[in-house]
Amino acid sequence: MKIYTRTGDDGTTSLIGGERVKKYDLRVEAYGTVDELTSFIALLADRIATEQNTQELVEELRTIECRLMSVAALLAVGRGGEDKVKPIDEEHIAQLERSIDRMQAEIKPITKFTIPGGHVACSLCHVCRTVCRRAERAALRATDEVAANSSATKYLNRLSDYLYTLGRVLTERFKVEEVLWIP
Repeated sequence: MKIYTRTGDDGTTSLIGGERVKKYDLRVEAYGTVDELTSFIALLADRIATEQNTQELVEELRTIECRLMSVAALLAVGRGGEDKVKPIDEEHIAQLERSIDRMQAEIKPITKFTIPGGHVACSLCHVCRTVCRRAERAALRATDEVAANSSATKYLNRLSDYLYTLGRVLTERFKVEEVLWIP
């Protein structure tokens, strides 16, 4: 199979189901941002894979990468593709919630915002979190314009909470000083 098809040379692309849309369509923007997020999460997983006491986190991140492919597919559904992609399973969202709860038990409560930094992996968690929030906003814009399954945006919402908590956990595990915003 050739990697190039030339079908997009006119500025359009195909959605799941065959509908052709402009490459700046809100759905394309949304699933493209999820693709970017997936790449950053892969980078984060690769970065922490060599650290001690992170193997379960790396495994979670690899699972999240696969789930994000499903999120992107949901956002890429066009006319004729409505029944071709399964919604995100509520259990996958519940798994993120359990992971957040497990990680929160490991860190002390705070009442201020966290300022990213202190360790490359911790900062990368915040990069992932902010890209996730952008993906969520893009997905919401797309689903407002075209009726779509809301499980994708729900997953992204929960994932940003997971990534924030992960950044705090890594700060704790790597013994980095957590800097809180004090206006």
